[in-house]
Amino acid sequence: MAAKDSSPLNICVFCSAAELDAVYTESAREFAELIGSRGHSLVWGGSDAGLMKVVADGVQRTGGRLVGISVEFLQGVARKNADEMVVTANLAERKARLLERADAFVIMVGGTGTLDEATDILELKKHGLHAKPVVLLNTAGYYDGLRRQLARMEAEGFLPLPLTELVAFADDGERAMELLESA
Repeated sequence: MAAKDSSPLNICVFCSAAELDAVYTESAREFAELIGSRGHSLVWGGSDAGLMKVVADGVQRTGGRLVGISVEFLQGVARKNADEMVVTANLAERKARLLERADAFVIMVGGTGTLDEATDILELKKHGLHAKPVVLLNTAGYYDGLRRQLARMEAEGFLPLPLTELVAFADDGERAMELLESA
């Protein structure tokens, strides 16, 4: 599927810096290659380790631009050949810069850091502080539990807007990209 006729997107990807199983790395690589091959840029945490490295490698290999937003205490693992690397003083500033630089967000598998970034971006969207698309890339059902929890929050009145306006779920990279490009 070709990209729709639109301006290139700055796609922020939240994901793990851990070394992960092939089920996760292959999905991340496929999505990263879609970013680069469709003329979009990656905005990410700037790390050159784990899944973050897999994503950056895939985007760069297919011609996409890399914009890293690192933090002082992680400079030792920052990617050396990013097109642009911003270093912030702390994690709160890093999240603010990621929001500022991104046109859209994709949340891949990750641990507590990824979950923190995901819930922060969803909370800001819930309060109308941004209207950028957010997609959870639900590789191998990783976010099935979160999907159920968010649906319960909606059903029990904890969300002031429909869940479908807050976040979309995609089971593969092709669907994630389709959701971003049509937003």
